[in-house]
Amino acid sequence: MPRSRKRRSVQLELPLRTWGGRRAGAGRKPSGARAGVSHLRRPEVKARHPVHVTLRLAMGIPSLRQKALARLVFAAFGAARAQGGARVVHFSVQSNHVHLLVEADGEKELARAMQGLSIRLARRLNGRLGRRGSVFSDRYHSRVLRTPLEVRRALVYVLNNHRRHHTGQGRPSLIDPFSTAAYFDGFTVAPRRPGSGFVPPEEPPVAPPRTWLLQTGWRRLGLLRPDEVPAKD
Repeated sequence: MPRSRKRRSVQLELPLRTWGGRRAGAGRKPSGARAGVSHLRRPEVKARHPVHVTLRLAMGIPSLRQKALARLVFAAFGAARAQGGARVVHFSVQSNHVHLLVEADGEKELARAMQGLSIRLARRLNGRLGRRGSVFSDRYHSRVLRTPLEVRRALVYVLNNHRRHHTGQGRPSLIDPFSTAAYFDGFTVAPRRPGSGFVPPEEPPVAPPRTWLLQTGWRRLGLLRPDEVPAKD
């Protein structure tokens, strides 16, 4: 019988891939509405520091700067102006986003307050619009204000934000009715309420400030002019 031969297996070494595939940080970075809010750890919130918060609407939601929807928004803020350890002191309603100045005892209190407010707004707006689903496109953006200058700039940005989007439109002495400027006592001259269109309710939908920065600190740099245009963020 012929002797059986043992076959010697030869192991082929495959070259390592040094290109292609998923890599950390690779690819085009999202921009515009897809970019969203960074999910890095938020800055620490302390009770003595106000916070500038921005909520952005989801695609498909009509402008909030109209009578019917603005009434719902003001009512929602009035019901949630003080929740536990957080207080909404000022806000302004723009076409596709909302600016707020909030005082909170800490990060958890701020997060709970924004979650509760978002739910209230979503229920009211969805009910009015006959829709379902998310109203806000992403989690809120927040910026902690630690100095009188930062607070004054934030007040101008929130209360006069309409002048940033519509520079040169409207009378200088008129306030933005879609903001809480009607309840603000820090203007150089008493601004006039609009005689027609959306008129803010007599009852303030916000809570009075408690922090030194929002009560007194920012006033050392001068009161706000009704025609003051916010700087670019």
